[in-house]
Amino acid sequence: MTDIKLQQQVDLRGTFLDWLQQPDGTLSEEEELATAVRVAIATDALADLNEPLPDLDSEDRRGWWGDMDAEAIWGGWPIGSKNWLLMRSKISDDPSWESATLVRAKAYNREALQPFIDRRICSRVDVEAERTGRQEITVSIVMWRGPRRLIELRYQYLWDKVTGEPIPVGAKDRFVTGYPV
Repeated sequence: MTDIKLQQQVDLRGTFLDWLQQPDGTLSEEEELATAVRVAIATDALADLNEPLPDLDSEDRRGWWGDMDAEAIWGGWPIGSKNWLLMRSKISDDPSWESATLVRAKAYNREALQPFIDRRICSRVDVEAERTGRQEITVSIVMWRGPRRLIELRYQYLWDKVTGEPIPVGAKDRFVTGYPV
């Protein structure tokens, strides 16, 4: 698996991922698995027809057009997470008819990472979501290959007081193998 390394940048406008260049101007090809996980978590997946959308006036189910026949065309899978469906959700421990926000955050991230298990890229993925502040959810992801931990990622989302939208504020990555993943 060869891929370029994405570097996260956080400023007042938001969180952005950009290609990491090496000093000689070439693109870094380190951390292939972590890059694939970042793309899977940070890309908007297509919502099902029966899922309520954050904007009641919109019919935009998002997703990426390249997912339509991904398996048939290039042996791939649909990419992305449904974290964007949490945009106007209140962080509450009380379950609603859709389910508690933490339960949905955990489920959306687990669903986005399931193809890594299905394709035997890793043997197991542990996903935990916890409320770490009044307006903050932290999602922790640990990917395993057999008994060894491959990577450990933590994503934090703060909810904007005005719009109610989750704002990704950072990821802390830890690579626990002795070789590039």
